[in-house]
Amino acid sequence: MDLNSLLAYESPGITIFGFKIYAYALIIVFGMLAAFFVISILFKRRNMSTDLFLTFFCICLPIAILTTRLFYCITSGMPIADWLNFNSIREGGLSIIGGILGGAASVAAVCIIKKVNFFRVGDCVVVGLLLAQAIGRWANFANQEVYGGLVENEALHFFPVSVYINTTDGGSCLQTFTLTFAKIFGFETDITGGTWHYAFFLYESVVTFSMAIVLFINAWKNPKKPNGVNTAMYFITYGLVRSIMEPLRDPSFILGSKVPWSMVTSILLLLAGVALLVVLLVLNKKKEGVYVGSVNGDPYGISDFIGDDKKEIAYFNDVNMMCSIYPENYTQKPMEEKSEGFFAKIFGKKDDSSTAEETQKTEKTDGKAEENEEKTKSAEAEK
Repeated sequence: MDLNSLLAYESPGITIFGFKIYAYALIIVFGMLAAFFVISILFKRRNMSTDLFLTFFCICLPIAILTTRLFYCITSGMPIADWLNFNSIREGGLSIIGGILGGAASVAAVCIIKKVNFFRVGDCVVVGLLLAQAIGRWANFANQEVYGGLVENEALHFFPVSVYINTTDGGSCLQTFTLTFAKIFGFETDITGGTWHYAFFLYESVVTFSMAIVLFINAWKNPKKPNGVNTAMYFITYGLVRSIMEPLRDPSFILGSKVPWSMVTSILLLLAGVALLVVLLVLNKKKEGVYVGSVNGDPYGISDFIGDDKKEIAYFNDVNMMCSIYPENYTQKPMEEKSEGFFAKIFGKKDDSSTAEETQKTEKTDGKAEENEEKTKSAEAEK
């Protein structure tokens, strides 16, 4: 790892064996890993198996990444030959909206095949998606994109209110911090060639992260019907934030030359989220007697355990909230074999577990022998 490369001008990153990995890619990958962890634990929390989550992950993530790229390429007018070109991909070009559309379609397809409630899965997925987007906006900071209009008031020329955009040969996103520290501590710098803009990437990251926390708490604490509230709130949040931000962004970052596709899609997602939330609550009221929960039957929307296949056993665990509500529906996991059991099989030695089993058998046999002996003595005494 080369520290000079990490702090280099233009696109920051790290160089490993002569190959530079840009900060943009590193941040995106970190966001994916964070989403992976959050979604996997919410699956378990909401009475779905880890195996089922891995099925969704392995199928839906590649499709979402592909559609994230394709949506950008199509709406930006990029030549088809450059869509999946390696050098073109390294230069950037992704659209979250494309990922949402492709991800939602692939999740729906897997739900149909696996016969799983789409909204039950979606309520977990959207939390991780919001977290990944909040982290991913810092990738935009590394690439000096997703910023607002020019900040003319010099008193506001500091981070986090504004961000320094310098796309010249000597420019770097890290100059934002250098100039901010210079302003705070009163020292001079020789950095020139850039301008200060409103830090839209940060505003959106903060709002998105805050909503991720709210929806995570709802998913973690609330097992009641109807499923889909988190999913609807995601579309409302994303659509509202993007609808406000898009018109204020630098025009060069608005997808579409004649039609502002990112703006149009954001508004449609907002309207779809509002409509979905209303429909879910009204239908639950009609069927269950109340908007949230039920007065006619089971109030919980996650009572049934869902595994990757019908034969998968629902084991009791401390994360799954239904285990504390209906513990009788879950099987206690057997004691796992100790590590020496593996070596015992190889070297022919008995492990503790087998020894314990033999001891129990011996104790039972001895007990029966003693019992038979006592019966014999009693019979002889009676005679």
